[in-house]
Amino acid sequence: MHLYMQTPPGSGAAPRYCRIALEQDLLGGWTLYRESGSEGGRATLKREVYLDRDAALAAFEQARDVQIKRGFKVMITQGVDAPHG
Repeated sequence: MHLYMQTPPGSGAAPRYCRIALEQDLLGGWTLYRESGSEGGRATLKREVYLDRDAALAAFEQARDVQIKRGFKVMITQGVDAPHG
């Protein structure tokens, strides 16, 4: 499951982006990746591991909702049933 979100470009500033991905590992756990930064600039990648799918999905949805409240718009979705925003 992947989401790519972006802020509208400001005056003379590169737009900011956020990529949120949820992937299952080989042992049955789930990893939530949150990457953010400026287009063409430095990025920050954070990773969280969850043992069950429900907790991982709740964290994915919470991360998405936080970014939407910060002004990010969903640009690309992959493997998401009902995108929000």
